[in-house]
Amino acid sequence: MIWYSSAPDQVMKELTTDLNSGLSEEEASERLKSFGQNKLDEKPPRTFLQRFSSQMKDVMVVILMIAAGVSLGISIYHAMTGGETDWVEPIVILLIVIINGVLGVVQESRAEAALEALKNLSAPSARVRRGGELKTIKSTELVPGDVIEIEAGDMVPADCRLIRSASFRSDESALTGESVPAEKDAAADVSKLAPLGDRINMAYAG
Repeated sequence: MIWYSSAPDQVMKELTTDLNSGLSEEEASERLKSFGQNKLDEKPPRTFLQRFSSQMKDVMVVILMIAAGVSLGISIYHAMTGGETDWVEPIVILLIVIINGVLGVVQESRAEAALEALKNLSAPSARVRRGGELKTIKSTELVPGDVIEIEAGDMVPADCRLIRSASFRSDESALTGESVPAEKDAAADVSKLAPLGDRINMAYAG
């Protein structure tokens, strides 16, 4: 179904939902399992070895590795020719490189954990009808068929087909490049061929 060119009643029927009661908690839970959370896919976290390898690509680390290699080569040469050997210098340099890499990985992991915690704290919420009641949930828990309410100043928590609207405007500058908020009308008859900026009965996350 093309949501923006379909009538509100058709959209509600297709999504098996009701404007006044929304989805039941049980149905919403099932759809969350089927469709997943309302968020973009994220890259899996890097492993310790991947992070450590990244630390080894630093210019100063490469220089230290070369210095350790040269020092080790000289020590091996002296050992083979019966000269005086110095194993301390290359070992110390290698230890410095390893410790520096481990500390870098630890700091990077802590920074990512702090950012993730901050992101979870600032996660946008949405007002949604579930079982006939208006509830506030995390926007990531929205599923297809949820009936949401948006008021002035709210962020749009998900791409959605407007069912009812009154003096509704939405900032879509990131999508269309328009500097002024776009006028929206839930009852508008929109062509199937309408470009993104002309789909005035739709609202987009952000």
